[in-house]
Amino acid sequence: MRRLAAVTFADGVLDRAAHRRTDPDLIPSLVADPTTSVIEATEQGFAVTDDGRLSVRAPRPSDADAELVVFLGEAVREGSDSDEESHAYLLVVPGGAEPPPRGLGLRELISGLDRTTAAIAATAQGLVNWHRTHPRCSLCGEPTVPDLAGWIRRCPQDDSQHFPRTDVAVIMAVTDEDDRLLLGRAPSWPPGRMSILAGFLEPGETLEQAVAREVREEVGIEVEDVEYVADQPWPFPSSLMIGFTARARQTELVLDNTELVEARWVSREEVPRLLAEGSYRPSPRFSISRSLVEDWYGGPLPTRRAAP
Repeated sequence: MRRLAAVTFADGVLDRAAHRRTDPDLIPSLVADPTTSVIEATEQGFAVTDDGRLSVRAPRPSDADAELVVFLGEAVREGSDSDEESHAYLLVVPGGAEPPPRGLGLRELISGLDRTTAAIAATAQGLVNWHRTHPRCSLCGEPTVPDLAGWIRRCPQDDSQHFPRTDVAVIMAVTDEDDRLLLGRAPSWPPGRMSILAGFLEPGETLEQAVAREVREEVGIEVEDVEYVADQPWPFPSSLMIGFTARARQTELVLDNTELVEARWVSREEVPRLLAEGSYRPSPRFSISRSLVEDWYGGPLPTRRAAP
């Protein structure tokens, strides 16, 4: 099976050590352990150092009283020898009495992260998003509390358990018989911003069926030869992007204007010109969308330059 060489958030080495989550003394012991690594969440994203890099600090006594503490797992720290012992990582959301540290969003921080730290940060971001948006029981409406080292929320009223949500989405590089790539622009995107097609999995569908349905709904064409390529955790806010390639059976596009305001077939030879004139502004480098486009293109996209 063909796979992309590397996809951001997907190729780090994080041992989630789920067997430790049932230990009621886990969080207090890790907060007291100076070898523990702490990532601190802020309203903007994550706490950063003075030079704007992700802050990975030692625990503080005040972490024991934080609003939320999650055991993320274990990993070897950046720059360490490969055979060095793994260290535990905690996500801390401080309480309201603490002065908020300077923070930046994960999108701004990602270029400065190694692969494993990126995977840890993506895990932390997804859990922060879930905890912040699911404070109450979906059965009775009562406030829930974190449990199992931050990996579930439990309702004290009915003892129901609530687990982190992941929304599954498919994203597909669709090509025609001439190997041109299909790009589209969503209504909320500015002119020039284009990407390959994507959409969420619906109940009762296989992933391949979701690919075919989304392409049919958005541009009115049928596809075949749907092939899985790679997947990427996408914590913006809580998705798993599953990447495919597919071949179009016809090329006439009929747009669903609620989903797309523009779509076009693009050849490799056109890409440098479109980039230069600003009529094609690709997805960020850390996205699986960009990885799939560059896989089709045969290498990194040219750097955008002003049109002559």
